[in-house]
Amino acid sequence: MKELIQIPKNLPYNPHRKSLYTWQELMEGYSKEHDKSVDLKIYKHFSSSKFNPDLQEALAQRLHDHYIDNYVKDLIKIKNTGMTGKKVIAIMGGHAVARGEKFYVKTAKIAKKLTEKGFFVMSGGGPGIMEAANLGAYFAGKTKEELLDAIKILEKSATFKDENFIEQAYEVLNKYPNGSDSLAIPTWFYGHEPSNLFASHIAKYFSNSLREDILLSTAIYGIIYAPGSAGTVQEIFTDAAQNYYGSINYLSPMVFLGEDHYKNNSIIYSLVEQLSEGRKYHNMIYISDKVKEVVEFIENNPPIKTNNGL
Repeated sequence: MKELIQIPKNLPYNPHRKSLYTWQELMEGYSKEHDKSVDLKIYKHFSSSKFNPDLQEALAQRLHDHYIDNYVKDLIKIKNTGMTGKKVIAIMGGHAVARGEKFYVKTAKIAKKLTEKGFFVMSGGGPGIMEAANLGAYFAGKTKEELLDAIKILEKSATFKDENFIEQAYEVLNKYPNGSDSLAIPTWFYGHEPSNLFASHIAKYFSNSLREDILLSTAIYGIIYAPGSAGTVQEIFTDAAQNYYGSINYLSPMVFLGEDHYKNNSIIYSLVEQLSEGRKYHNMIYISDKVKEVVEFIENNPPIKTNNGL
């Protein structure tokens, strides 16, 4: 039996990780001409048996993700009650949102302000809104003009499919070193996307379900939803279910950034609001297009301890 469950050797990842990832580790081996990064090597290995790994590979992946889980909990100082030592706030939204686009800029400004007010920002770890969240957190303590200058540099390669997407991020980091901390939580499950270079800590998972769970269950101080598509919608309703049932011991704010997207062009906000009728978390749901209002709502609506969602 021991022979059956031995962890394979020569894996491109370490199942017994000693820490979270950094973007420097994931990007090792990358060049503009040839992407031989650690990140891509792991993705290619994972993809070769993504839907049907053998026992040894499956166990190695689960062991890896178990350690990542533990290091995230250590970082945010999670307690037995589910409360976190850090005031964790998550920002979700579409990966295809271009650098410099309206909600990219608003997300970055919100993340910057929240980090300056003592919140700890985490994102889903990809490009688009997720990059904007980590970028804004990185620029906490720097001026608004410096953040906007960084976005101007980045938007020269506006989407992750554009040439020099990574190189523009390097340019920002070289010009503005020593940013503030934040967390990115990506996955290899959805394909190979560029590493988020503005997060100080990266918790990358093989299992997307575990990744979604840690994102949504540890953002005790609230989640902000910028415009996104199917993945963001999935996160919204999982979050709503957590609040409805009180399954993580705390009720948390759900803030929607973008009235047209969530209220006028879809029924998402109306559905979430209707679902919350008569529940304690009803007044913790909010929608706005304004950076200041979003930040103030998060500040003024801390999590509520509960044993159920009533």
